[in-house]
Amino acid sequence: MHRKDPHYTQAKKNGYRARSVYKLLDIQKKFNIFKRAFYILDLGSAPGSWLQISRKFAEENIKKYQDQYYHRDHFKIMGVDIKNISPIDDIKTLKIDINHPEFQNEIDNFFQFKKLDLILSDASINKSGNKFSDQIRQIRLCYRIIEIVKNNLKYKGVLVLKAFQGQDIDNLINSMKNEFKFVKSYKPQASKKQSNEIYLIGLMKK
Repeated sequence: MHRKDPHYTQAKKNGYRARSVYKLLDIQKKFNIFKRAFYILDLGSAPGSWLQISRKFAEENIKKYQDQYYHRDHFKIMGVDIKNISPIDDIKTLKIDINHPEFQNEIDNFFQFKKLDLILSDASINKSGNKFSDQIRQIRLCYRIIEIVKNNLKYKGVLVLKAFQGQDIDNLINSMKNEFKFVKSYKPQASKKQSNEIYLIGLMKK
């Protein structure tokens, strides 16, 4: 199956760890989520392709934004997953469940209590095969991530959140609208046609 997947082949050829890299690049192309992003948290980041892209844009941003507006002379990126993430230079990787009480302390210590520019979440529940119960569990995970966003994302910051289409998706979108000026739903071209995954993009945190 993988060999016939053009995104998988392209990812391997370009040195990316997973085909999901093209979902993020597609989202970036449409919404410019990495604009002035220096402090980035990536949830559900194994095997690390989104971290690879985050570092690329963060490095470019240091050179690109040398003006009187918001900029930094360094970046900080943290990747979090319950699975192991092979090390990536200049990136902090953490094996922890985001529901663990110590998780917020890890964020505070690494980012030194500074608010984040961008939170990415490609986190997904372990699918059982029952689309109805899987979708409910994924929505529950999304609400947990919104709590993390409330505590850690800066004013005008950006969120990219993976959800599954189905029951309660409208309520989830409305919850995001309480936090962001603009909320867009988007299915990247690299998402498999039969997949019910969708990405919710929160722009301009209130």
